Amino acid sequence: MAQRSFSLSLQLRATAYVPASLPLAPRCAVPSPRRKFSTEASPPPLPLKGIRVLDLTRILAGPYCTQILGDLGADVVKIEAPSGDETRRWGPPFLLSADQSERDAAYFMCVNRNKRSVVLNLKEKKAQAIVKDLAKSCDVLVENYVPGALAKWGLDYESMSKVNPGIVYCSITGYGQTGPHSHRAGFDVLIEAEAGLMHITGEADRPPVKVGVAITDITTGLYAHGAILASLMSRQVTGRGQHIDCSLLASQTAALANIASNFLIGGLEASRFGTAHTNIVPYQSFPTKDSSVVVGMPSNHMFVAFLRLIGRDDIANEPRFADNESRVAHRDVLLPMMEDIFRQRTTQEWLDLFHKERVQFTYAPVNNIRKTFEHDQVKHLKLVQEVEHESFGPIKVVANPVGYSHTPPTIRRAPPRLGEHTAEVLTEILGYDQGKIEALAGEGVVGLLKK
Repeated sequence: MAQRSFSLSLQLRATAYVPASLPLAPRCAVPSPRRKFSTEASPPPLPLKGIRVLDLTRILAGPYCTQILGDLGADVVKIEAPSGDETRRWGPPFLLSADQSERDAAYFMCVNRNKRSVVLNLKEKKAQAIVKDLAKSCDVLVENYVPGALAKWGLDYESMSKVNPGIVYCSITGYGQTGPHSHRAGFDVLIEAEAGLMHITGEADRPPVKVGVAITDITTGLYAHGAILASLMSRQVTGRGQHIDCSLLASQTAALANIASNFLIGGLEASRFGTAHTNIVPYQSFPTKDSSVVVGMPSNHMFVAFLRLIGRDDIANEPRFADNESRVAHRDVLLPMMEDIFRQRTTQEWLDLFHKERVQFTYAPVNNIRKTFEHDQVKHLKLVQEVEHESFGPIKVVANPVGYSHTPPTIRRAPPRLGEHTAEVLTEILGYDQGKIEALAGEGVVGLLKK
């Protein structure tokens, strides 16, 4: 830690621990705008300013986690192999430099902003030593290697905690650090299948399907980032770091939520219902004259209000549909009736009617991706931001989705070029001079930005 001018662990040693029994400051009674940009001459520092993260992850779950930390102000140093993160090649589409000498896939751009890229060949002992030296000045290390892979290089938690007892070391794997399946590599689609998500996704009379986005990876990244923040808070009290074991299998199993409870408490095996809800009817997408509309009516009041709005008191007064439990039991009878009703108008006609009548039940069109980004609320929330890339010019990215009243996340760096910051980081953090860096590059230990 001595090589840094500031780190959370040093700051915390100088901060008195406040017992939890002390009263907290009252919450603001007036809700803040969802996105607030400070008008102060000197805006407050970001929540994780001064925190340094050593990022040994690639693909999606790990990079998603570390990007959130970067958005919140952490200095994220991304270690890449000489060939780079695999997702740099996962296209099309690709971004091309003006002279077409550089290209990176759009996939890489989605989870790697606010990071510095350092290329190290970890098969080389000198590169392994560099990682250990960097870890001395880091608060967090995140990796997604198969358990045991980093131990052979002396980069596992046991080894790293010896050089930095305060480090929060987060391992993201397919199946966890121990157990009969811990040796297996894990990918989103495998865990969707193995942890039940694929079984409950799709239409009842069709084979299981995967979710359209790698949601298990994303969920795991979110769990990991929360665990890291909790561990940093724990370190404030104990002065010690810890090893976080975050797996795709555990994260996806936990994310089964009410589906898991239905089985564990009621012994109910889940089924596929398409867009429908297991426990609420009607609550799904219905075909209209021209496309589809989603409606959700979780209460009797909402269900009856809809039917009276369209003049179908006969259905509202039907005993088989008197309450949600009855509607769930008779979904096979009710849903065809609902489908016939919704086919009588276009999606826009339904939306206009619901908006005009200010209905209490929920409703929405089924948008494609273009319409999603054309949505007036998406624009209002400033969910698309533009950042200047050194090689590719201005690129658009999805902003951090959470609004903060005083310390909003920022996009300070575009996704890095491969090895863009190798020399910068080795000089700034480890004090290497240009000659030493060039010598290491000549030996194939480090990789520098190709010019």
